[in-house]
Amino acid sequence: MDKTKIIDGKMVSDLIKAKVTTEVNEIKKKNHRVPNLTIIQIGDNKASSTYIKNKKITCEKVGIICNVLTHPETITEAELLNIINQLNHDSTIDAIIVQLPLPRHINSEKIINSITIKKDVDGFTPKILGNLMLGHYQLLPGTPKGIMLLLKHYQIELAGQHVVVIGRSNIVGKPLANLLINASATVTVCHSQTKNLSFFTKQADILIVAVGQPKIITSEIIKENAIIIDVGINRDQDNKLCGDVDFENVLPKVKMITPVPGGVGPMTIAALLENILYLYYQNNNF
Repeated sequence: MDKTKIIDGKMVSDLIKAKVTTEVNEIKKKNHRVPNLTIIQIGDNKASSTYIKNKKITCEKVGIICNVLTHPETITEAELLNIINQLNHDSTIDAIIVQLPLPRHINSEKIINSITIKKDVDGFTPKILGNLMLGHYQLLPGTPKGIMLLLKHYQIELAGQHVVVIGRSNIVGKPLANLLINASATVTVCHSQTKNLSFFTKQADILIVAVGQPKIITSEIIKENAIIIDVGINRDQDNKLCGDVDFENVLPKVKMITPVPGGVGPMTIAALLENILYLYYQNNNF
């Protein structure tokens, strides 16, 4: 494997975690309350439990308190809204995450919108996303922020580049497309209804894939010396972790690429840590 082509998300995330750890240690030295994240989990979705476990471990490693509130799948929407309202008014809590997906009887959009902007660490509320579109932002959703931090660390030029984003979710595709536009890239967004996908992927100087389909991007449909950011986390036919990109197949053709695991995933959690710290400072007037 040509390691000069690898965009190492784990390495960059470790640098961010070290910085956050230093800041939290400074907070402790001043005898201030340390930052606190509270995660709400509804039901026992296995993937959600894994994500929450990883967030909790990472938070605790850098000195951030992480509380997980678990509730049965039978909880009503009204009960969940009441819990969030209490957390919104608790001055000892800096950041709130409601782990998605939620049960069908609960309106996810209504729940997300009920989190106060002062504690919306995921950056999913309409005001934060609206500010992002306008280019006025301090806090950004974790995965788009993590991707932008990776591109910045590797000094990958965005101005004037044709960036193709595959995926239009509110969590990754839409906010990321706006960040890239604000960075003066020429952005094309593709999705499940795009006709002749390869027509667009072959034009991409930078290709960002977030569709959740194993190895959908092959070497035949990418441009020579393209830069690829793989957001997907899937399992292949051998139950091995893989991305949306056929990594081994495209590696010889690309200029740079993120691996799975070890690419975007660690950056999402690193971005979350930065967001918790930002909200802590904002809420405590430091």
